[in-house]
Amino acid sequence: MTTPACHNFAGIATNRFLLGFVEAVVNPGFVLLMSMWYTAEEQPLRLEAYYCTNGIATMFGGLIGYAVGHISTGLPRWMYVFLIFGSFSLVTGIFALWLLPDLPSKAKFLTERERAIAVDRVAINRQGVKNQQFKWYQVWQAARDPKTWLLFVMAIGAQVPNSALTSFTSIIVGSFGFDTLGTQYLQIPGGAVQFLTLLIGGFIATKFDGKFHSRNTCMIVANLTCILGAALLVGLPDSNKWGRLVALWLCYFQGLGFSMSLTIVSSNIAGYTKKQVTGALLFTGYCVGNIIGPQTFKSSEAPGYHSAYIAMLVGYIVKLGAIVSLYLYMYFENKKRDREAIENLDSDTDTDAVENGMLDQTEIDNKGFRYVL
Repeated sequence: MTTPACHNFAGIATNRFLLGFVEAVVNPGFVLLMSMWYTAEEQPLRLEAYYCTNGIATMFGGLIGYAVGHISTGLPRWMYVFLIFGSFSLVTGIFALWLLPDLPSKAKFLTERERAIAVDRVAINRQGVKNQQFKWYQVWQAARDPKTWLLFVMAIGAQVPNSALTSFTSIIVGSFGFDTLGTQYLQIPGGAVQFLTLLIGGFIATKFDGKFHSRNTCMIVANLTCILGAALLVGLPDSNKWGRLVALWLCYFQGLGFSMSLTIVSSNIAGYTKKQVTGALLFTGYCVGNIIGPQTFKSSEAPGYHSAYIAMLVGYIVKLGAIVSLYLYMYFENKKRDREAIENLDSDTDTDAVENGMLDQTEIDNKGFRYVL
């Protein structure tokens, strides 16, 4: 809402920095809330229901912006976009601050007994709920944990192509030969692909939890689809505008791969401090990727942007490598712990594992912990 008040580069830069500063906590905070309120089995569908709103924004955001652009009275037209969406975000934030509890034990809409049940039901995650003490040993453990850096690399790879599906979408669709209105309404199918992919993927990962390693399968299939789309963007001739457009729509599968990785943090990282640090590093990678992505759109290559499409393809390949490596690491670690549990009859029982989780042990320290694949 303050963007229209900016009149020079310094003002815009400061405003954007502050926006990023306060916005940076939204997704990591949601991941933490997910792990406090829902069991590991329930998390994928809930998280995808939250994340699929990006698809709704893609479908209708451009059209709303196009409609607002036809306002011919009052302020400059571009200001209305920021004022309308900024006001909506502000009101939504106020309601969230008022209605959304940070812990099940503090939920005013639950009775005392229901609060106890809400805490007890997530104990099976073997992660506890929340710990007020910041533990430095968990910070160092996160820094040494291969999962942390695989998630970091995966986030960079996922977000390098992101600018093509957000900020530069209208320019890309326009480069295929469509007019201004066409660049807006032809984003609707891409948004629909993202919306439906996220919900269907979340349903599959929840419905078939524990079967065919559903979360990682969803991530891998989604990323292979993105690789196909990016490869077609690189390889198809400029004259094949509909083929290139469908290829761009296929790249909207990327939302499922990235958002499902957030369940890796919510379900497979234990220790409250470690979960915060891992989530922060993952979203640092997210930011790095979003910084790199726009630099691949060279004005000298307009309207072809061949380097940008190659960067998209490379990003998806890097992301796939990180996903597969993370899956294999967790899979073999589970197998190792299962063997150790059989060999050592005094190893932690399920009850011990739950109690250790409530004591804020990390997934590495808690030998009764098993990764959800």
